[in-house]
Amino acid sequence: MILPSNPFARYDSAARVPRRFAHARAQQMHAPAESPKPTLGFILLAGALTAFGAVSIDFYLPALPDIARHFGATAAAAQLTMSAFLAGMAIGQLGWGPLADRVGRRPPLLAGILIYTLASLALTRVPGIEALSAGRFVQGLGASAGLVIARAVIRDRYDTIESARLFSLTFLVLAIAPMLAPTAGAWLLAHAGWESIFLVLAAFGLIVGVSVLFGLPESRSAATAEQAAGETPLQSYAAALKNRRVLAFVGAGAFNSAALFTYVSASPALFIEHYRQPPSAFGGIFALNALGLVIASQLNRAALSRWHPAVVARWGSAAALGFATLLLLLSLAGVDSMIVTMGFLFFGLGSYGFVSANASALALGAMPQRAGSISGLIGAGAFLFGALASAITAPFAASGPLPMAAAMAMGFLGAMLCIRLAIRS
Repeated sequence: MILPSNPFARYDSAARVPRRFAHARAQQMHAPAESPKPTLGFILLAGALTAFGAVSIDFYLPALPDIARHFGATAAAAQLTMSAFLAGMAIGQLGWGPLADRVGRRPPLLAGILIYTLASLALTRVPGIEALSAGRFVQGLGASAGLVIARAVIRDRYDTIESARLFSLTFLVLAIAPMLAPTAGAWLLAHAGWESIFLVLAAFGLIVGVSVLFGLPESRSAATAEQAAGETPLQSYAAALKNRRVLAFVGAGAFNSAALFTYVSASPALFIEHYRQPPSAFGGIFALNALGLVIASQLNRAALSRWHPAVVARWGSAAALGFATLLLLLSLAGVDSMIVTMGFLFFGLGSYGFVSANASALALGAMPQRAGSISGLIGAGAFLFGALASAITAPFAASGPLPMAAAMAMGFLGAMLCIRLAIRS
């Protein structure tokens, strides 16, 4: 996507920054005086921490129909196990974020990974669908530590612009999950049963935990420690939510994620049941749409060398809304083609890559001394909205692309309006 050189407002001619965002230069003083150049090891580890949620979802997707049959449950009940995981991710980040500001990044990160690993092992022995949902909720609580603290660690080390670039770069690691995990999950399902999927997730947690223990030093700044010592988590959240830019960019990320998770939760029923594709083929379909996210995230890095993150996020959200709206209109007109649906999903989901990293970096950059708490708000909003959207649309997913297209269009519309509000605030 080519962005115009003057999409809105007036610019600082030196850097194509909207004058409303001239404060972004001042925010760079909150980054370390000499930010270390990110090493490959740091990028891979940050990506792995961020990928906890995606790996846990995407490995699991092909098993949903088999799990429903195994426990004699409805498809909707099996889908609710996905919503339980997303709810755990949302609630967990609200706790881990301020805790990471108060006691440091490493202790809560290691505790969360331990909870995730033990919960994954326990999920291989659940007696029923209700217990599976409860276990997935606990697993989500543990996994959420990786996402919330990875964002805070990146913000500890880098300023707003560089953080946005790094969020896009770690997305390369994150995107491997939707490209490979459904296919690997389908293979495990066929050869070892759905329980083996949770064994693999436990092994993933163990490997990442050991990597954090020996390879990730503490990064919390003295300013963050001092700020956290002088306020309770509720006071920290209240201060962040009073900041209109923080609130608007957190909202943009939440609505954007609602659209993404609508697709993630609805796609198995849509492609496997409605379009009659085997689980093995579904893995390829899911990987193709993930490729769009990879391409967009890397184009975002290139765009950030020329435009302010707010500019890129605004135009990315508008493009995503356009593609989702076209799919919705075609669905309303009775067009029900798998190829057409895949095409619009590829470009619509790809546009997501221009919004997520930039909205997160801008929210964190507004109050970097509360990076953990704001990262918690970012993650909680994203997964709470994602859980609600998936719970609402999943029961109707097998009927065709219309419910998914409508929910995605509403999510992208909300993201675009939030970004506009942030720019005007």
